Amino acid sequence: MTMPVATTIPRDRWWKVKWFSDDDTKEERRLITKIDMFLVPYSVLGYWVKYIDQSNLNNAYVAGMKEDLGFDGNELVQLQTLFTLGSVLGQIPFLFIMTYIPIQWLIPACDILWGVFTLLQYRVHSYAELAAYRFMIGWFEAAFFPAMHYVFGSWYRGHEIARRGGIFYTGLGAGTLTAGLIQAGASKGLEGVHGMEGWRWMYIICAIITIPVGILGFFVIPGTVDQPNRWVVNDNDIAVARDRLEKHGHVLHGKMKFGHVKRTLLSLRFWTVVTTDVLFWNAGIHKNTASFLLWIKSLRRYSPARINELGTISPALGIAYTLIACFASDMFLGPAWAITFCSAFNALGLIFLTIWTVPEPALWFGFATMYWSNALSSVFHGWVNNLLRDSPEERSFTLVLINLLSQSSTAWTPLLTYPTVEAPRYRKGYSFCLGCALALIVFTWIMHYYLKRDKRSAKSDSDVEMEAREDDGSKPVVQRLCVDGRVGGIRRDDPS
Repeated sequence: MTMPVATTIPRDRWWKVKWFSDDDTKEERRLITKIDMFLVPYSVLGYWVKYIDQSNLNNAYVAGMKEDLGFDGNELVQLQTLFTLGSVLGQIPFLFIMTYIPIQWLIPACDILWGVFTLLQYRVHSYAELAAYRFMIGWFEAAFFPAMHYVFGSWYRGHEIARRGGIFYTGLGAGTLTAGLIQAGASKGLEGVHGMEGWRWMYIICAIITIPVGILGFFVIPGTVDQPNRWVVNDNDIAVARDRLEKHGHVLHGKMKFGHVKRTLLSLRFWTVVTTDVLFWNAGIHKNTASFLLWIKSLRRYSPARINELGTISPALGIAYTLIACFASDMFLGPAWAITFCSAFNALGLIFLTIWTVPEPALWFGFATMYWSNALSSVFHGWVNNLLRDSPEERSFTLVLINLLSQSSTAWTPLLTYPTVEAPRYRKGYSFCLGCALALIVFTWIMHYYLKRDKRSAKSDSDVEMEAREDDGSKPVVQRLCVDGRVGGIRRDDPS
């Protein structure tokens, strides 16, 4: 019995926008629509609150926290680094447990706990207390991004991921934007209410938003095909999903073992992906360091509320950038060109910020383009998801580990390149990001040609390796897929 393997779906003319593939059956389209209705909106909601709670520190800092807590040095960049450190260390357990604990339990539990620590920030009176809370928020936020991409890769085929991931990633811009608007509103309407500053009220509002979204996750995250959420999918849904994914080379069952760690870490493919991801993270650190907000504040012509309102310009544009990049990648550009396109626009803005002595409108333009650095994220991670579709255990491990290694690099690079005392003109910072953006374009094409060569090599050897064993008719046939030159997991064609 042969097993068809299709690694890609031929793209139609770019102007023929299609949500489904021509080869999707009526049942498959019903399933995709159902997963879309539950998974995609929740992913946006979850990422929205994640970035409300991650970026609200910057908004609070320019709205009075700096003065109220007596910060006069590099406390802001240190607090940002402690959040990153918590996020990096918090990902380590998820390298192994993501294939064991159902995602529909794991993500909501972490969401609720980071909401609790977001709330506790309203009561801080010292740097040390705030530092502890920021670390714990980072720890519990750690699983969300790789886990959601793991879920996407568990239900969608490779060419279907980027546009869903793009919609998911709009939550980042929306969360950063919302945090600014919440702080602007709190500064205007809640300053002094019950004797509390407006920035303290912001943390209470953020927690009230976060915790219910976490609870909702128990009921709407579909889990994976291997560990489904029965609140969302039924047996027929799972059967349809298994059939459509397996016939396109996806392997659905696998538990992380230490043997997979060795295989992954010794793979040149893995380190190519890691290098590209490190460059991606560092090409965009300027948007996380409050550089735009601090520059607006340095103009000394806006109130705290107005500073936060103007600071929403960049993340608002970032929502559009993300959708453009991800839909273009899925429908006509492909991942390598989409990443190049985003990085080129990011680099263009960074040129103005690096020069700095340009007319003020050029600096507004430079800050307005900085979210192009984020727009390519879902394209890149969708690419990785598709690349590792034949090994769920390696896919979960790789998605977490590349995120961990890449994000860990941003725990120390801002300390060196974006010390708060140098704001708003970060001479080292903007030039560093510019270099990373240009290097990212180079490594994207190295990754592209390496994988293309890998694929040609796999085809010349053998696309599908068959191993069949029958013992007096009672044993199932065992088939082993070889995708992209590697032997994948085992599928048993057992009628039961």
